[in-house]
Amino acid sequence: MTETSFPAAAGLGTFERWLSVWVALAIGAGLILGNLFPSVFAALAALEVASVNLPVAVLIWAMVYPMMVGVDFTALRQVGSKPKGLAVTLVVNWLIKPFTMAALGVLFFEHVFASFIPADDAQAYLAGVILLGAAPCTAMVFVWSNLTRGDATYTLVQVSVNDVIMVFAFAPIVAFLLGVTDIVVPWDTLLISVGLYVMLPLLAGYLTRSRLVAKGGTAAVDAFKSRVQPFSVIGLLVTVVLLFGFQGEVILDRPLVIALIAVPLLIQSYGIFFLAYGAARAWGIPFNVAAPCALIGTSNFFELAVAVAISLFGLGSGAALATVVGVLVEVPVMLSLVAFANRTQHWFPKDTPPAPR
Repeated sequence: MTETSFPAAAGLGTFERWLSVWVALAIGAGLILGNLFPSVFAALAALEVASVNLPVAVLIWAMVYPMMVGVDFTALRQVGSKPKGLAVTLVVNWLIKPFTMAALGVLFFEHVFASFIPADDAQAYLAGVILLGAAPCTAMVFVWSNLTRGDATYTLVQVSVNDVIMVFAFAPIVAFLLGVTDIVVPWDTLLISVGLYVMLPLLAGYLTRSRLVAKGGTAAVDAFKSRVQPFSVIGLLVTVVLLFGFQGEVILDRPLVIALIAVPLLIQSYGIFFLAYGAARAWGIPFNVAAPCALIGTSNFFELAVAVAISLFGLGSGAALATVVGVLVEVPVMLSLVAFANRTQHWFPKDTPPAPR
């Protein structure tokens, strides 16, 4: 290991470091339980109000809420401090990434893999990867930034700006791309999902953070996040168990489906990273900004994608399955890119502190 590479353990907790393993175990548990207790899963699927599955809604909130508490919107005051990095992030996340993901989904599910995947399933998987492509990372990017020793203030600014944009842009982009691919989208369900899984958690997180900061500053925020983090972990794993419990029969009949879904996701992840990383290098952006600005577009807000897929298409849908495959491949991909970034940081100029006034 060279002096410029940093071990994953430096900023990655036990859960995050082994996320793919825990998800794989949850997938196995879901497949087994779904086949042993189909009536239980059917009863859980029936607990719906306005196309929102109540058990899943609780689990998604358990995942998303702690992340939203960590978003500090006072950082928006510094939005102009690193304009080049922010420009790369916004262009890649909102003008490129959703559309390349949709294009790759069409290419693979409707053409390359057409002989392996029934047409209806192909449309469902396509919808799932589109939802992933339209949701840039909110929480895990702090981990990836830390592992590359990225600029913490810039990382906070880019996450805060992306969250604000997500409130307004996620639903229109998803509806447009699903419409282009001839997938019918119920607008009311999509808007309810954005309100339930983006706007309300964001508001709740903002109010909680404000109260915590007033009482004990950022230390109180960190302590609160540490207390609620286990609920986020449990929420993710139980959601995966439910999804694969409903998908168990389909997956056991066609075990290659997971690998087929993973192919366009892997191409998208590496392609988006190198696009943003290359743009940052060409523009002379310092490494501690270039790394997090490339990593945020590569990583996905998979919690939101899972929640919206379930609301729009159902717990047992191929769209929901595709979003969970995104969870499965994300951590090994991101760790490989963190290692690459750390080994190539000499390609970038060093950040210089502002001159004293």
